Amino acid sequence: MKRNIVIAVVTAAALVGGGTATALAVAGDDDDTTSVTRTDDGRDDARDDDRDGAAAPAAGKVTAAEAIAAALDHTPGTAVSAELDDGSWEIDVLAEGDTWHTVRIAPDSGKVLGAQQDDEDDAAEVRAALKNAKVTAEQAAKTAESKGTVVSVDLDDDGDDQAWETETRASGGDERDWKVDLRSATVTADRDDDSDDDSDDD
Repeated sequence: MKRNIVIAVVTAAALVGGGTATALAVAGDDDDTTSVTRTDDGRDDARDDDRDGAAAPAAGKVTAAEAIAAALDHTPGTAVSAELDDGSWEIDVLAEGDTWHTVRIAPDSGKVLGAQQDDEDDAAEVRAALKNAKVTAEQAAKTAESKGTVVSVDLDDDGDDQAWETETRASGGDERDWKVDLRSATVTADRDDDSDDDSDDD
């Protein structure tokens, strides 16, 4: 009985004290040996989870607008799209001579990770859509920031409803689609976004 009391006290002390892995052998009157072991696996896992969550913000420290600016500084031209994909910002730039380039930007530092020339044949359509535009991709990204963290910007040059399409992510993880007018920078909910159907119906 004396052995059982000691074990109970030691176990309680270990739980309250929060010590790391603790092992104790207690000998009783009958020379039996009992081991008490406590580990902090649960608490360590929780601390690791907290650190991992804090170190991985939704879109990094570099905003879409900042990533576009960094890409254009590296490859002058007209930014047509920006997307946070596979751990980096990918910016599509239409440069002089109607050549397309994809510039990758680090989301944590804004440094250029790489750039490559792409084979695209829609330069004429893009230039036509942006001919009378007053709002750039960078400006559209800044404007859409009022709706959440911008994770993509893309030029919609189809039909008469041409605009910058942006996607934002709220702090809770919800994603929304928005259109930014090419001339006025007015932000409206994308009516093609299923999540907005109920709010857009008259």
